[in-house]
Formats: sequence, C-alpha cells, structure tokens
Amino acid sequence: MTFLQLKYALAIAEYGSVSLAARNLFISQPSLTESLSALEREIKKTLFVRGTRGMKPTDEGRTFLGYARQVVEQMRLLEDRYNGESGKRYFSVSTQHYTFVASAFVELAKQYGGEGYEFSLLEERTGKVIENVRSFKSEIGILYMSRSNETVLRKLFKESRLVFSPLFLARPHVFLYRKHPLAKRASLTFEELEPFPCVTFDQGDENPFYFAEEIGNERPMKKRVLVTDRAAVVNFLMALDAYIVTSGVLPSFLHGRDVVAVPLDVDEPMTVGTIRHADRRLSELGHSFMASLEETAKKMGLASPK
Repeated sequence: MTFLQLKYALAIAEYGSVSLAARNLFISQPSLTESLSALEREIKKTLFVRGTRGMKPTDEGRTFLGYARQVVEQMRLLEDRYNGESGKRYFSVSTQHYTFVASAFVELAKQYGGEGYEFSLLEERTGKVIENVRSFKSEIGILYMSRSNETVLRKLFKESRLVFSPLFLARPHVFLYRKHPLAKRASLTFEELEPFPCVTFDQGDENPFYFAEEIGNERPMKKRVLVTDRAAVVNFLMALDAYIVTSGVLPSFLHGRDVVAVPLDVDEPMTVGTIRHADRRLSELGHSFMASLEETAKKMGLASPK
C-alpha cells in the first residue's frame, strides 16, 4: 500500500468516476484502474462498486477512505511544514445551520490570523455532518439531539465510532416576523402554528424525522418551505408570515426588531453538542475551537447540560 494509491482512491471517491479522476490527476485511465485493482488485491477488500451514477464506495470502502483521508491530510501538513509553507494549518468543521458556530469560527480565525491557514466551515445537512466527521473530512461536527432522535443518532454514532459531547441545553423556540399575528404571544403550540407556513432545512433523501434540524418536523403540515440557505429564512418569515422552530439562539442575521423568538410549548429540550471521531485526537486548533464554542455559548447565557 502506497501513499499514491491512497491519493488515487480518494480522487475516485471525490469525482465518482475513474475517467474524471484520471483526468484531474493527469494520469491515464488504465494506470488509475490498475492502481485501484492492485490496492484492492493487497487489502483483500472491494472499495468501490460501479453503478448507474458512477463509482460508489462500498461500506468497507467508506471506512478505508476515512482513514486514507486522515493519512493524506497528515502528509500534507508534514509537507507544508518542511517544504516551503512552514506552519500552514488546516482545520474543518461541519455543522447544522447555527450562526453561533460561525461566530466561534471567526474567533478561531482571528486567533490564528497571523499564521498561514486553510479553514473550512461547512453548513451541511445532518447526515452530511455525521459523514464528514466519520470520514475525517471534518475534525468536529455540531448538531442537536432530543428525545425524538436520540436513539437513532446514538446508534449511528456508535456504528461510526463518533463521540457526542453536550455543549448546551436549549428550549425550543419559534422565530416569527414581528408583525406576525402570533408574534406577541407568551408561548405557542403547534396547533396555533398549523395555519402558517413552516420553514425547515432540507435534508435531501435522508429520513426527515430523525435528521431534521427542527423539533416536531414529523407532524403533518399544510404548508412547508424547504431551504438550504440560512440567510433565506428571514425573507420567508417576513414575506409569508412563516415560522421556523429553532434552538432559541437568536442569530445575528435576525437581530434587530424584525424577528422575535417565542417559546414553543413542548416538553422536549434540545441538547446541542459536538461530535468527533474516537480514533482521531483533537488537534490544537480543535481544542481552541471547542474553547471558542464554549465561550460563545457562555456569552449567550446558554445553559450547560453538564
């Protein structure tokens, strides 16, 4: 097994095609095919299957590629440090759509702003957050658990060798436009919200019940607006008298008088926390980011579940 074989396998996974991977690697397709075959013969595992949509990793392949990605990233760090890009740092976080995470990420970038770095903040669907941490693409993931999804998520975490650490406990709230008919209520129920459009973050083909970013997403809804962009939420709230169920952390893009947060009358608190891979030690940047997250939560007055 060679370092080059690992890079080639990761390229095939990235492009989903041997021909596309070969083109981007500037090698011939037969050479890449032979490299993959030799690797699979050596480890006695099939890493990819060819389908109608290209090359897809097998279950064993996804596990192998996760470890391969970690090896390649570590080699890149070593090369950067001793081959001309001394001290350049790489760090990636995957998260559900939380602005407080972006705030903590900004503080991390400020802290290390005097050094070379390549930071990635990936706002993803829930399943992708889990996959990115499982495959070592991101060092840390941020998502929430509640009674509704805890059993399923903990099973996934165990299967993927992920460790969940609580960050803060939040009571579900509803964000509404300040002129919404229900904006001045002391609290709200799902029954009262039923006539209005509900904004939810699209989870693609994943199970919307267990992977939803919003409490109560499994209930029947007459009107639903699916979004992938956090910044689009406020436009729908204002234009449609819509609402979104959240952790109650009023994000910066909703600050001001246009949007209000009203407590939701449900007995299901949300535990927002981080996930990381059990086989990956937290880096210096990882420790710094965790400290930044905890400090951000503290400044917002969020209750720790510990």
